Amino acid sequence: MIKFYKHLLARKMIFNTTLGAAIFFMVAGVVYWGAFNTAMEATNNLEFCISCHEMKDNVYIEYRQSTHYKNRSGVRAACSDCHVPNEWQHKVVRKIRATNELFHTVIGSINTKEKFSAKRKELAQSVWTSMKNNDSHECRNCHNFDAMDSSTQLNRSVLVHASAEQRNMTCIDCHKGIAHKLPEGIVNSKGGRDEDHEYYKDKDIKCYQCHEDMPKPEQDWGF
Repeated sequence: MIKFYKHLLARKMIFNTTLGAAIFFMVAGVVYWGAFNTAMEATNNLEFCISCHEMKDNVYIEYRQSTHYKNRSGVRAACSDCHVPNEWQHKVVRKIRATNELFHTVIGSINTKEKFSAKRKELAQSVWTSMKNNDSHECRNCHNFDAMDSSTQLNRSVLVHASAEQRNMTCIDCHKGIAHKLPEGIVNSKGGRDEDHEYYKDKDIKCYQCHEDMPKPEQDWGF
Protein backbone atom coordinates (compact mmCIF):
# COMPACT_ATOMS: atom_id res chain seq x y z
CA MET A 1 0.00 0.00 0.00
CA ILE A 2 2.84 2.42 0.90
CA LYS A 3 4.49 1.71 -2.42
CA PHE A 4 1.18 2.47 -4.16
CA TYR A 5 0.92 5.94 -2.59
CA LYS A 6 4.55 6.71 -3.35
CA HIS A 7 3.91 5.72 -6.95
CA LEU A 8 0.75 7.89 -7.05
CA LEU A 9 2.56 10.98 -5.75
CA ALA A 10 5.35 10.43 -8.23
CA ARG A 11 3.05 10.22 -11.26
CA LYS A 12 3.28 13.08 -13.73
CA MET A 13 0.16 15.19 -13.96
CA ILE A 14 -0.89 18.04 -16.23
CA PHE A 15 1.37 21.08 -16.62
CA ASN A 16 4.37 18.87 -15.92
CA THR A 17 3.87 18.78 -12.15
CA THR A 18 3.28 15.95 -9.70
CA LEU A 19 0.13 15.25 -7.76
CA GLY A 20 2.02 15.98 -4.53
CA ALA A 21 3.11 19.40 -5.82
CA ALA A 22 -0.41 20.16 -7.00
CA ILE A 23 -1.83 19.34 -3.56
CA PHE A 24 0.89 21.44 -1.89
CA PHE A 25 0.20 24.51 -4.00
CA MET A 26 -3.54 24.10 -3.57
CA VAL A 27 -3.23 24.01 0.23
CA ALA A 28 -0.70 26.87 0.18
CA GLY A 29 -3.10 28.92 -1.95
CA VAL A 30 -5.97 28.37 0.48
CA VAL A 31 -3.77 29.30 3.45
CA TYR A 32 -2.45 32.39 1.66
CA TRP A 33 -5.95 33.49 0.67
CA GLY A 34 -7.23 33.03 4.21
CA ALA A 35 -4.30 34.93 5.71
CA PHE A 36 -4.59 37.73 3.16
CA ASN A 37 -8.33 38.13 3.64
CA THR A 38 -7.98 38.00 7.44
CA ALA A 39 -5.28 40.68 7.38
CA MET A 40 -7.35 42.89 5.10
CA GLU A 41 -10.41 42.61 7.34
CA ALA A 42 -8.26 43.37 10.39
CA THR A 43 -7.39 46.73 8.83
CA ASN A 44 -11.10 47.53 8.42
CA ASN A 45 -12.07 47.94 12.08
CA LEU A 46 -12.28 51.19 14.00
CA GLU A 47 -9.45 50.30 16.37
CA PHE A 48 -7.02 49.92 13.50
CA CYS A 49 -8.14 53.18 11.87
CA ILE A 50 -7.41 55.21 15.00
CA SER A 51 -4.20 53.37 15.89
CA CYS A 52 -2.21 56.29 14.46
CA HIS A 53 -2.44 59.49 16.48
CA GLU A 54 -3.05 61.60 13.35
CA MET A 55 -6.54 60.10 13.12
CA LYS A 56 -7.19 59.58 16.83
CA ASP A 57 -6.31 63.17 17.79
CA ASN A 58 -8.16 64.86 14.93
CA VAL A 59 -10.98 63.36 12.86
CA TYR A 60 -11.85 60.64 15.38
CA ILE A 61 -12.73 63.25 18.02
CA GLU A 62 -15.03 64.97 15.53
CA TYR A 63 -16.54 61.69 14.36
CA ARG A 64 -17.53 60.80 17.94
CA GLN A 65 -19.68 63.93 18.04
CA SER A 66 -21.51 63.01 14.84
CA THR A 67 -24.71 61.09 14.23
CA HIS A 68 -22.71 58.37 12.49
CA TYR A 69 -21.13 57.47 15.84
CA LYS A 70 -24.11 57.77 18.17
CA ASN A 71 -27.78 58.05 17.25
CA ARG A 72 -31.26 57.01 18.34
CA SER A 73 -31.26 53.85 16.22
CA GLY A 74 -27.95 52.58 17.62
CA VAL A 75 -26.50 51.89 14.17
CA ARG A 76 -22.86 52.98 14.02
CA ALA A 77 -21.00 53.63 10.79
CA ALA A 78 -17.27 53.06 11.32
CA CYS A 79 -14.46 54.57 9.24
CA SER A 80 -14.37 51.68 6.77
CA ASP A 81 -18.12 51.89 6.16
CA CYS A 82 -17.62 55.34 4.62
CA HIS A 83 -14.12 55.08 3.21
CA VAL A 84 -13.66 51.46 2.04
CA PRO A 85 -15.80 49.72 -0.63
CA ASN A 86 -17.60 46.50 0.30
CA GLU A 87 -16.86 44.81 -3.03
CA TRP A 88 -13.71 42.75 -2.74
CA GLN A 89 -11.96 43.89 -5.93
CA HIS A 90 -12.55 47.58 -5.16
CA LYS A 91 -11.55 47.01 -1.56
CA VAL A 92 -8.16 45.64 -2.66
CA VAL A 93 -7.57 48.69 -4.85
CA ARG A 94 -8.44 51.00 -1.94
CA LYS A 95 -6.05 49.14 0.37
CA ILE A 96 -3.25 49.43 -2.16
CA ARG A 97 -3.84 53.17 -2.44
CA ALA A 98 -3.80 53.39 1.35
CA THR A 99 -0.10 52.52 1.35
CA ASN A 100 0.43 56.14 0.33
CA GLU A 101 -1.06 57.13 3.69
CA LEU A 102 1.47 54.90 5.46
CA PHE A 103 4.25 56.68 3.60
CA HIS A 104 3.05 60.08 4.81
CA THR A 105 2.72 58.73 8.34
CA VAL A 106 6.36 57.67 8.24
CA ILE A 107 7.61 61.04 6.98
CA GLY A 108 5.32 62.96 9.35
CA SER A 109 3.29 64.97 6.84
CA ILE A 110 0.42 65.54 9.31
CA ASN A 111 1.89 64.40 12.63
CA THR A 112 0.88 67.61 14.46
CA LYS A 113 -2.45 69.43 14.74
CA GLU A 114 -0.93 72.40 12.94
CA LYS A 115 0.22 70.29 10.00
CA PHE A 116 -3.11 68.49 9.87
CA SER A 117 -5.07 71.74 9.87
CA ALA A 118 -2.89 73.11 7.08
CA LYS A 119 -3.62 70.09 4.87
CA ARG A 120 -7.23 69.49 5.96
CA LYS A 121 -8.76 71.23 2.94
CA GLU A 122 -6.59 69.26 0.50
CA LEU A 123 -7.36 65.97 2.25
CA ALA A 124 -11.09 66.68 2.43
CA GLN A 125 -11.36 67.69 -1.22
CA SER A 126 -9.58 64.50 -2.24
CA VAL A 127 -12.17 62.41 -0.37
CA TRP A 128 -15.08 64.48 -1.71
CA THR A 129 -13.83 64.11 -5.28
CA SER A 130 -13.57 60.34 -4.85
CA MET A 131 -17.11 60.16 -3.45
CA LYS A 132 -18.44 62.36 -6.23
CA ASN A 133 -16.82 60.17 -8.88
CA ASN A 134 -18.29 56.93 -7.49
CA ASP A 135 -21.75 58.44 -6.88
CA SER A 136 -21.28 58.28 -3.10
CA HIS A 137 -21.21 54.50 -3.38
CA GLU A 138 -20.29 53.86 0.25
CA CYS A 139 -23.09 56.17 1.47
CA ARG A 140 -25.59 54.26 -0.63
CA ASN A 141 -24.66 50.99 1.04
CA CYS A 142 -26.83 52.25 3.92
CA HIS A 143 -28.91 55.11 2.47
CA ASN A 144 -31.32 54.79 -0.41
CA PHE A 145 -33.88 57.25 -1.76
CA ASP A 146 -36.42 54.45 -2.23
CA ALA A 147 -36.11 53.42 1.42
CA MET A 148 -36.59 56.92 2.85
CA ASP A 149 -39.80 57.60 4.78
CA SER A 150 -40.62 61.19 3.88
CA SER A 151 -43.28 61.38 6.60
CA THR A 152 -40.55 61.32 9.26
CA GLN A 153 -38.35 63.92 7.57
CA LEU A 154 -38.38 67.68 7.92
CA ASN A 155 -40.12 69.55 5.11
CA ARG A 156 -36.79 70.85 3.94
CA SER A 157 -35.26 67.37 3.78
CA VAL A 158 -38.18 66.04 1.75
CA LEU A 159 -37.84 68.87 -0.79
CA VAL A 160 -34.06 68.64 -1.03
CA HIS A 161 -33.98 64.85 -1.39
CA ALA A 162 -36.70 64.93 -4.05
CA SER A 163 -34.92 67.59 -6.06
CA ALA A 164 -31.55 65.86 -5.63
CA GLU A 165 -32.97 62.64 -7.05
CA GLN A 166 -34.47 64.48 -10.01
CA ARG A 167 -31.19 66.28 -10.70
CA ASN A 168 -29.01 63.15 -10.36
CA MET A 169 -27.11 64.67 -7.47
CA THR A 170 -25.11 62.52 -5.11
CA CYS A 171 -24.96 62.43 -1.31
CA ILE A 172 -21.65 64.26 -0.97
CA ASP A 173 -23.01 67.22 -2.95
CA CYS A 174 -24.97 68.25 0.14
CA HIS A 175 -23.53 66.30 3.06
CA LYS A 176 -19.97 67.53 3.34
CA GLY A 177 -18.91 67.82 6.95
CA ILE A 178 -21.53 65.38 8.23
CA ALA A 179 -18.96 63.34 10.19
CA HIS A 180 -15.94 65.66 10.33
CA LYS A 181 -15.26 69.34 10.77
CA LEU A 182 -15.26 71.31 7.54
CA PRO A 183 -11.95 72.87 6.45
CA GLU A 184 -11.61 76.58 7.03
CA GLY A 185 -13.20 78.57 4.23
CA ILE A 186 -15.53 75.76 3.13
CA VAL A 187 -19.24 76.35 3.59
CA ASN A 188 -21.46 73.31 4.01
CA SER A 189 -23.62 73.02 0.91
CA LYS A 190 -26.62 72.30 3.14
CA GLY A 191 -26.53 76.01 3.87
CA GLY A 192 -27.73 76.65 0.34
CA ARG A 193 -25.94 77.08 -2.98
CA ASP A 194 -26.75 79.64 -5.64
CA GLU A 195 -27.72 76.95 -8.16
CA ASP A 196 -30.01 75.35 -5.58
CA HIS A 197 -31.83 78.60 -4.96
CA GLU A 198 -32.28 79.16 -8.67
CA TYR A 199 -33.68 75.65 -9.10
CA TYR A 200 -36.17 76.09 -6.25
CA LYS A 201 -37.16 79.50 -7.59
CA ASP A 202 -37.93 77.99 -11.00
CA LYS A 203 -40.04 75.34 -9.26
CA ASP A 204 -41.91 78.05 -7.37
CA ILE A 205 -40.84 76.63 -4.01
CA LYS A 206 -41.21 79.30 -1.34
CA CYS A 207 -38.40 80.20 1.02
CA TYR A 208 -40.27 79.14 4.16
CA GLN A 209 -40.71 75.62 2.76
CA CYS A 210 -36.99 75.03 3.28
CA HIS A 211 -36.15 77.64 5.88
CA GLU A 212 -38.57 77.04 8.72
CA ASP A 213 -37.29 80.11 10.58
CA MET A 214 -38.59 82.37 7.81
CA PRO A 215 -42.09 83.84 8.11
CA LYS A 216 -44.94 82.32 6.15
CA PRO A 217 -47.23 84.62 4.15
CA GLU A 218 -50.38 85.66 5.95
CA GLN A 219 -53.42 83.60 5.01
CA ASP A 220 -55.83 85.32 2.66
CA TRP A 221 -59.23 85.25 4.36
CA GLY A 222 -60.94 86.98 1.44
CA PHE A 223 -61.79 90.22 3.21
